Amino acid sequence: MSIQHALAEAPALRPVSFGHPDAIALNDRVQLEYAERYGDEGDVTPLDPTMFDAPHGLYLIAYDDRDTPLATGGWRTQDENEEGYADGDAELKRMYVTPEARGLGLARRILAALEADARAAGRTRMVLETGTKQPEAIALYASSGYTPCAKFGHYRFDELSRCFAKAL
Repeated sequence: MSIQHALAEAPALRPVSFGHPDAIALNDRVQLEYAERYGDEGDVTPLDPTMFDAPHGLYLIAYDDRDTPLATGGWRTQDENEEGYADGDAELKRMYVTPEARGLGLARRILAALEADARAAGRTRMVLETGTKQPEAIALYASSGYTPCAKFGHYRFDELSRCFAKAL
């Protein structure tokens, strides 16, 4: 059975804890991809699983009909602080689609669901940081209405870092 067929019958995106075993496994996969693309240890931004707990965030995984995790993403509350965030920010984190599920629209579905949830939680702006060696991510965000913004977060001084924002 193809992934496209499996997804046609897949349940809706599922909210999970960032500490869920599937979230950990997908995070390990994205970390390997970051290491391959950037030649380092991956993204070392400090993340605590509770940062994604409602009402201060949400973490989603898309599964096929065999319960195989295919894509993930989350948002967490941010407010004005020394790392350059502003009051009302929701920060997008760990957007990832497994290579075998790319091109199926999963990242766009997860992004839309996360934006809607952050908006419902009272957040006013979605922000994200990505890198120059992730042109697919930059294209997704640009086509979804994100525009470049002042740099923030753990990688705000890294020349390969790019930050984007979108009003919610």
